[in-house]
Amino acid sequence: MDRGTIQVLAAFGFLALAAGLAAWLRLGFERALVIAGVRAAVQLAAVGALIALIFRVPALAVVFVATMVLAAALTSGGRLRVLPGARRRAAIAIGVPSVLATGLLLAVGAFAATPRATIPTAGILIGGAMAATTLTGRRLLEGLHDDAGEIETRLALGDDVRTAVWPVARRAITTGLVPAIDQTRSVGLVALPGTFVGLMLGGASPATAARTQLVVLLALLAVELLAALIVSQLIVRTVTEPGERLREVPPI
Repeated sequence: MDRGTIQVLAAFGFLALAAGLAAWLRLGFERALVIAGVRAAVQLAAVGALIALIFRVPALAVVFVATMVLAAALTSGGRLRVLPGARRRAAIAIGVPSVLATGLLLAVGAFAATPRATIPTAGILIGGAMAATTLTGRRLLEGLHDDAGEIETRLALGDDVRTAVWPVARRAITTGLVPAIDQTRSVGLVALPGTFVGLMLGGASPATAARTQLVVLLALLAVELLAALIVSQLIVRTVTEPGERLREVPPI
């Protein structure tokens, strides 16, 4: 049996284990686990074939990156659906920092300007921006609903709306950045990140893998912070009424 077949069987073995445990413990989401696993397999197979095509037609890399941003915006926006225009705002928060950071890394020569380097780099940064956007956005919307009394008190005391909302937004941004900060602080001690492992498996030296991972990891910190800041500002602008008042925010 070849290694590829073993890898696929091992992957679905872990999926069966997770679904079996969920069913045995009556957690109620074993079906969701199976669907997620099968969907991941189909998507990865399709993406693998598409990337092979992009390597032959490099111009398609731009389309692929745009598709990743769109998919991330649909996913994150769906988590923030109580916000009007949530998907459009998520696209801005995710796309602007991740695409700019990818372009900057290519422009300064940190990575080669080829699809083989561009697509993984953009994908990592888009994924991080999506996570920060979702976590920050949900926490901020929850805070605007749960802490409405605190905000109204600040407004009554003469604060403008942005000043009144800032403590809630700051807590949301902090929450959104916790996973990225923890990942950066514990890199190499708790877990080896995917970029490092992928390069090592591909035959790169440990030093090369470490340098590349460092660039990606610290770029990811900046991108996620910018995504969190952008989505928080977009949410505040969306829920602000004329006269420095806030619209009522429904619970998520």
